Amino acid sequence: MKAAWQLKSIGDACEVINGGTPKTGVAGYWDGVHQWITPAEMGKRRTPYIAQTERTITDEGIQNSSARLLPRHSVILSSRAPIGHLAINTVPMATNQGCKGLVPREGLDHKFLYYYLMNNVALLNDLGTGATFKELSGGKLKEVSLPVPPIAEQQRIVAILDQSFDGIAKAHANAEKNLKNARDLFDSTLSAVTGERGELGDHVTIKTGKLDANAASEGGLYPFFTCAKEIYSIDHYAFDCEAILLAGNNAVGDFNVKHYSGKFNAYQRTYVITITDERKLLYRFLYYQMLKSLKLFKNQSVGAGTKFLKIGMIKGLGISLPPIAEQKHIVGMLDAVLEESQSLESIYKLKLTALNNLKKSYLHQAFSGNL
Repeated sequence: MKAAWQLKSIGDACEVINGGTPKTGVAGYWDGVHQWITPAEMGKRRTPYIAQTERTITDEGIQNSSARLLPRHSVILSSRAPIGHLAINTVPMATNQGCKGLVPREGLDHKFLYYYLMNNVALLNDLGTGATFKELSGGKLKEVSLPVPPIAEQQRIVAILDQSFDGIAKAHANAEKNLKNARDLFDSTLSAVTGERGELGDHVTIKTGKLDANAASEGGLYPFFTCAKEIYSIDHYAFDCEAILLAGNNAVGDFNVKHYSGKFNAYQRTYVITITDERKLLYRFLYYQMLKSLKLFKNQSVGAGTKFLKIGMIKGLGISLPPIAEQKHIVGMLDAVLEESQSLESIYKLKLTALNNLKKSYLHQAFSGNL
């Protein structure tokens, strides 16, 4: 911290205001002219600023609850469920009891305070207490130290962070757009599959897995496929073949499909699908058609809690059966598009991590006096 900076507590630099909720059963307290925000709504936001909330309250609602209107350009912090969501109100606004409103006193820039809190979410979480869920008390928040440069220096730092974060947001949006384009290309290529129609059950044999999901033992040799994942932990195997594996139960994961060849075991609700005549149907072609049908399978699943597929539902799936040469051509295109999509997704995740690390770096430099 630079010599010209002062070290204050948040309680000295801000007025900390608790929120409140009017009685939900009193109609006269709701749908008024005053904006009212909760941590859940704050978590949906992608920009710091907010002017309109999902719910509003009336003058009567404020008068008959602990809710208070925060002046514009306060910094709103979610103090439970979870700790650390942040927003800046551009109009007077109230909050529920899961938020704290920080009203900067003279000499403190609201955006500087916003960025400082963003840089210290981990610390705020550590200060939270509670058995069911953590909550940050107003007393603990007021004790948090805050470096306060001269106002001109605060505004200079805010301008640099605004510009840097704007660039990061644009890079993030571009990466997301590129990823979406790749996925859209894959989906559109997959949707274009046509040809003679038939039912899956006429061209395959379907067996179910043999092992309970708790049967895994350490140090095994062969994959054990469950609805969630594969675990290399079974020292014997039930299947030795090329197959399409359909997870038809959402007890430990979700509906998904895999193309596999070799020795493996499978969970009881994993369906092992083998083709009866590979001169008419390619495994990889069938894999892509079943991948396309996962949403349909999920919608058709039955069961009150744990959803599952019956074998008859799988057998009744309509599939396209173009000539083998055309199947090979389509598979080649889809494999290439899938590889490109997965590559872009990997790049996107790495870029996202790098961008998040860059934001942390800028914030660290800003509040250590090195920006």
